[in-house]
Amino acid sequence: MPAPEIPGGPLPLALGLDPGSGGPLHVQIRDALREAILSRRLAPGSRIPASRALASDLGCARGTVLLALEQLAAEGYLVARTGSGTRVAAVPPEDPAPPAPAPAGRSLPPPVLSRRGAALAASGPRAYLSGPEAPDAFALGRPALDAFPFAVFAKLIQAEWREGPPPAPHPLGLPALRRAVAAYLAAGRGVACEPEDVIVTAGIRQSLRLLARLLLDPGEAAYVEDPGFPGIARALAEAGLRPVPVPVGPGGLAVAAARAIEPAGRLAVVTPAHHYPLGHAMSLENRLDLLAWARANGGWIVEDDYDGAYRYAGRPLAPLRSLDREGRVIYVGSFSKVLLPALQLSYLVLPPGLAAPVQRALAEAGPAPAGLGQGALARFIEEGHLAAHLRRTRRLYALRQEALLAAAARQADILDVAPLAGGMHLVARPGPLWPAGLGDARAAAACAAAGIAAVALSAYHAGPAANAAASPGLLLGYAAVPEPAMAPAVARMAAALRGAPAAPSA
Repeated sequence: MPAPEIPGGPLPLALGLDPGSGGPLHVQIRDALREAILSRRLAPGSRIPASRALASDLGCARGTVLLALEQLAAEGYLVARTGSGTRVAAVPPEDPAPPAPAPAGRSLPPPVLSRRGAALAASGPRAYLSGPEAPDAFALGRPALDAFPFAVFAKLIQAEWREGPPPAPHPLGLPALRRAVAAYLAAGRGVACEPEDVIVTAGIRQSLRLLARLLLDPGEAAYVEDPGFPGIARALAEAGLRPVPVPVGPGGLAVAAARAIEPAGRLAVVTPAHHYPLGHAMSLENRLDLLAWARANGGWIVEDDYDGAYRYAGRPLAPLRSLDREGRVIYVGSFSKVLLPALQLSYLVLPPGLAAPVQRALAEAGPAPAGLGQGALARFIEEGHLAAHLRRTRRLYALRQEALLAAAARQADILDVAPLAGGMHLVARPGPLWPAGLGDARAAAACAAAGIAAVALSAYHAGPAANAAASPGLLLGYAAVPEPAMAPAVARMAAALRGAPAAPSA
């Protein structure tokens, strides 16, 4: 029964607000009044107290109350009439029945996804867990945030904000950033290019979808590494191409093996400097064969140099692009891997003849990468901070790889971890006491339950048959793990593996 209106005016409202909840007070007032109207505690036609009186009763500013009342009036719950104040609408805009309680012991059925949606939800390795003793152990693709010069970058961001950001994101990337990337690549990676050849993107998958649509027709074949990052094949398939997984050996992808599987390939996506995820460097023979194939067949090569700057034995390997004399290699790099994942900025370096059509396509199709932060990143590179950061983190990551190897050696009964010449992760193989029948997917799940982010190597192989035939392994990213935290994390992982249940026998 609604409260009656008395001659002296409307009764005070008990709305039960909670100023300490953290939610905006005007939202709480709006929601409380709406609930009172829908539950008939405030009947149609009831007069609402004046805003000043309601503000006094609730202990808040009158403007807060007015904002809530205006929103309810706009939604049709209240009607303001001159001379009679604000009243509850005669017919509220909605009058839902109270929800029925869920039957005991039952839960809602899972949502029904499309076949494509189910495949997307199930695909792709994920490892975002971290344990209290070892932050970020052993998440992949995560740089050492404890080594990033946040104070320097913050000043550059402030300077960018003082100047004012561009009115809209540039479809090709901020010109200053493109100039800085071209200069950095020429000096630091041996990639000779002009700023006009550089395109800033939001990530390699966006870049691949664009390139696939420009360079190949639907249904044409593209070679991808097996094992390899699953997002590469997905991006190509989304663009209408037919990804062809090619088994990768110690010398990287061999084009002869690729052509034996599919003679008509027109595109190859490779990681020559540091194969992902096994860590091999592509041999000179395979590099030259791949370039000869592209030249003879009108093919294209996408070189993903995601962490080629990190090499701990000798100088970083020269990119495949530096050997290209025919303009067939498209070079791809990322700032998210070496600086900050939150930047979400990558770049393409296009052959001169390809730059103009890609620029026109991007200007039409987009989407452009986020404009904010590009100016700060350009200055970060120009002022030498990127080069200094890479020098510092090369030394740091070498030490962290050594710490991971030393910790794994103390658990050699269950883990066999070999060093790699570069990169930001290692591959752990089963040791002699690895539980019989324990696949790497179950091993990764056992690690996750212990707060360790390890990814099953089998997740990087193409298809169930390849997964079953693959040698088990776990990928361990070490760049973000401080050296003192390494041994406790590895010990916790080893304990989880020793206690992990094997797959049930068929």
